[in-house]
Amino acid sequence: MRRVLWAGLAILLLDQVTKYWVVHMLDLDRLGRIELWPPYLNLRMAWNYGINFGLFAGDAPATRWVLIALALVISAAVLWWLRREQGGPWQEIAAGVLVGGALGNVIDRVLYGAVADFLNMSCCGIDNPYAFNVADIAVFAGAIGMVVFGSGKKAA
Repeated sequence: MRRVLWAGLAILLLDQVTKYWVVHMLDLDRLGRIELWPPYLNLRMAWNYGINFGLFAGDAPATRWVLIALALVISAAVLWWLRREQGGPWQEIAAGVLVGGALGNVIDRVLYGAVADFLNMSCCGIDNPYAFNVADIAVFAGAIGMVVFGSGKKAA
């Protein structure tokens, strides 16, 4: 389980450092947009009150706390599942990445009331209106990694 802890901690720190840098140092909250490598990679500030792509968004305090509780329950379930399945090292790393990302977004909801999204990628004449963050990438990659690196065996 040490791999889970270190992978999760690395993602959590990377996520929070990038968010702090973008929101407070670059002042993206005020600027709204910074073009880095148009149209492929830009910074676009978006406060996400819901889940992916703003689904179930609500500015109500209850929504915020329900989403915090949901992320914590899912993180605990991933850790329980991993302990029960006893996957290999890559699955442990994937679980840590997923949990670190989920906790990064939980911290945002506690501190800001919403998740700070800022990465925007577009290509090939398609203007993507959505933004995401390091934690979002980690949750997605961690979930895929847990499936790909899963042992497929059930624990006794």
